[in-house]
Amino acid sequence: MRFDRLDLNLLVALDALLTERSVSQAAERICLSQSATSSALGRLREYFEDDLLVLKGRQMMMTPRGEELVEPVRDVLEQIRQTIVKVPEFDPAENKATISIMASDYITQIVLADAISAIQVEAPHMKFEILSMGGNVVADLERGIADLLICIDMLCSEDHPMELLVKDDFVVVGWEKNKHLQEPLTLEKFLELGHVVTRFGKARIPAAEEWFFKHRDIVRRVEVISPIFSLSPILTVGTDRVATVHRKMAEKMIQYLPITIHEMPIEMEGLRLAIQWHSFNARNAALQWVVKKLIEHSEKTWGKVEW
Repeated sequence: MRFDRLDLNLLVALDALLTERSVSQAAERICLSQSATSSALGRLREYFEDDLLVLKGRQMMMTPRGEELVEPVRDVLEQIRQTIVKVPEFDPAENKATISIMASDYITQIVLADAISAIQVEAPHMKFEILSMGGNVVADLERGIADLLICIDMLCSEDHPMELLVKDDFVVVGWEKNKHLQEPLTLEKFLELGHVVTRFGKARIPAAEEWFFKHRDIVRRVEVISPIFSLSPILTVGTDRVATVHRKMAEKMIQYLPITIHEMPIEMEGLRLAIQWHSFNARNAALQWVVKKLIEHSEKTWGKVEW
């Protein structure tokens, strides 16, 4: 089908090409051969009178015109998907959707692990994919990399729907035989000890608690950097180091690790975890059902969180 000389089938290829910035990966995404996808790129270049993607070194980069087309093309396809494509009546017992959720290991541990198990009792054919968090989680959500994003509410976008899930705060953990933790932990002792901190990805993005200390001009002696939250308590075992971690995670990990939990020696603001989805997914019955179940599970486990 053509619209103003444009073969509308090419829009699907264009969305995949601009998202993946790779002919081979785009071909895999839309289930076409690499040669057919390469041909589609040629036809798109001819129509738009622009290269759209150019090779720089070993990577393909978008031209300015290509960057301009990313959002409009995705918006058009999503509107078609949500308003024109016929959606069958949702039945969790028969639904075979795969829901991708971008979340940290901490969120996976305290929210998703039990919630997904409960969900799959009602929806045994539904599948879930947990994705690690990148540098710009909202951009990843908008690119369609994940169906759902669960993170601290401050990282969410005001442009898309969101609901609060869990409220948490911070505690200090350390090895149960750490001689420095046998008495109440003072701020002075806290700063004297070595610390394990969590930083994410190649950019070494600091976790929320590190931003707090930086804002207060509090300098800790960082001895170990962990790539995920759940390694931090483990890396204190057998040492005099401590780690500042989320209370709910610590309470789970103390059940199987030789660690102790201590209150923070300085007042720290807690955090709220929220779940967010793209506004175009407001009519996605399977996704909205999962959101509802995650909220219900969190309220049952941790209580309702108010704005």
